[in-house]
Amino acid sequence: MYHFRPFLNTDPPYLASIWRSQPPQRGILQPVSAPLLEYGVFSKMNFDREGLIVATRDEVPYGFVHAGFGPSEDGNSLDTSMGTTHVLMVQNDGEAGDGSLANELLARSEEYLRGRGASVIYAGGINPMNSFYLGLYGGSEIPGVLQTDVVLQNAALHRGYREIDRVRIMQCDLARIRPPVSRELRAIKRTTQLVEKVDPPPKTWWEACVWGSLQRDVFSLVDRSHNVVATASFWDMQPLSACWGMCTAGLFDLHVDPAFRRRGYASYLIGEAIRVLRRRGVATIEAQTMGANEAAYAFYNKLGFTQIDHGMVYRKESGTP
Repeated sequence: MYHFRPFLNTDPPYLASIWRSQPPQRGILQPVSAPLLEYGVFSKMNFDREGLIVATRDEVPYGFVHAGFGPSEDGNSLDTSMGTTHVLMVQNDGEAGDGSLANELLARSEEYLRGRGASVIYAGGINPMNSFYLGLYGGSEIPGVLQTDVVLQNAALHRGYREIDRVRIMQCDLARIRPPVSRELRAIKRTTQLVEKVDPPPKTWWEACVWGSLQRDVFSLVDRSHNVVATASFWDMQPLSACWGMCTAGLFDLHVDPAFRRRGYASYLIGEAIRVLRRRGVATIEAQTMGANEAAYAFYNKLGFTQIDHGMVYRKESGTP
């Protein structure tokens, strides 16, 4: 018999133990510890203990589920009309293998979300509902539900969720890649300047929730009129990359001014960022793109990225109990 309750301050060591019991997976940090969960989850400004529901047996935590929300349109508050289940884990000891505990935890997560006004419910963190578990789960971004995360996958399907998209997780080995060279790119080099900002201040409350504890580098191309024509944002993918044994930078945002698109600016900017990051000892760059975005997939392929994993985005259909 399981008892369900909100998170308590005494729970972190037990939740870390449940996390460590999970089978090895590329996108799930191991070994995790209570301080690492504090870093990636509990210390976040938008953490709500009511949204982290713990299943106990004989008063000892045996599983947990974490539900949360995304930002308002201006990024300065929560929007509780749309929510997601970020993570669901149960002790991997063979005793809860029928999925009943996971299904009940997911039902409790949905109850929490609906009780705070959510009319649209997802399973798995995905931008903009991405403020927890960066550096612990997924990769350069939170990719929905990892394809290896069968516990949350099976519970979502059992509870009537539908897969609506996939996330391609791609990596580029900087030891092998050579930034592209062409007449077009040489012209861009003559007319722009590369500018780097380390740890830029967050622009909104939500940006502080997501990135406040993580080291970011933003590379920009500035033209002769001092206009920013393209930006690429990276972060140091610690501590997840440490368990891979290689220094990895996560590319999480790439933007080109509409007037300069399809003219090589994105390729040139990424190439210049690669030169800088490689000199600093970065071995790999990771990026993600939605499965339906074939243009982005082709762009990363052209730069030398290859797909190494994927995640699924699940949504609860309206009217499904």
